Amino acid sequence: MSKLLYLEGAGGISGDMTVAALLDLGADRNKLHAVLASLNLEGVQYRISRKKSYGLEGCDFDVVINEPDHHDHPGHHEPHAPHEHPGHPEPHAHPGHHEHHEPHGHHEPHEHRNLADVYKVLDRGEMTDRARELAHKIFRIVAEAEAKAHGCGIDEVHFHEVGAVDSIADIAAAAVLADDLEISECIVTGLTEGTGVVRCQHGELPVPVPAVLNIAQAYRIPLRPSEVKGELVTPTGIAIAAALRTRDTLPGSFLVEKVGIGLGKRDFGRPNLLRAMILRETEPKG
Repeated sequence: MSKLLYLEGAGGISGDMTVAALLDLGADRNKLHAVLASLNLEGVQYRISRKKSYGLEGCDFDVVINEPDHHDHPGHHEPHAPHEHPGHPEPHAHPGHHEHHEPHGHHEPHEHRNLADVYKVLDRGEMTDRARELAHKIFRIVAEAEAKAHGCGIDEVHFHEVGAVDSIADIAAAAVLADDLEISECIVTGLTEGTGVVRCQHGELPVPVPAVLNIAQAYRIPLRPSEVKGELVTPTGIAIAAALRTRDTLPGSFLVEKVGIGLGKRDFGRPNLLRAMILRETEPKG
């Protein structure tokens, strides 16, 4: 019988929240460590912990990028404090996020990676072919959305160094953990988004940000507006949902085998979390 993953999306979605929710479902932490170590992302550390958001307990996955001269490898030790970006529910902006993507030519080339460069990093990771294919798919979804937003070719989309490294960690982790859970189908009925604007290096952008809107449009993922001020759905989060999604409705009858809760980083005045569930379809009685 197929294993169904349900990404509820009532509280939005981001890359780190998805990774945390998959870990909470029981995905293998050793595989997570192996892939992050094998990517050789300089200065990247991570922390997995149990926390609460407005009384609800869940898993927190925190990627921290240290200064370039810090040579620690990914691990569970205490990292340096993350630098939060205004309006973003994660410690670092992710690929496709407005403050870190530019069409070619705005900054020095060594500060950016294009999609081919990102693929090269992913390809050195210790993961199955299925997980690598999924990671490639997620990044391509983000790059396509950014290319449309900027009016440029997909190869012209450049990922800012910090945003790219942070996102490579989240996307590779999500792909490996989803593969480890042997997910055959994924249900995403819709995602709750906030309102207002978010600040970026070029000023303010409305929520949902352009990349999120483009992915929602391309993959027919419903967005549910809420009164929350801020960005609940990030480009990385909706890209993971789009890459995994095989169904848009819940079964008529099902059992919940397991619930995983991934916590976000921002305080929105309400629980900031993603619930992921393993479901088993059941035949209706009668």
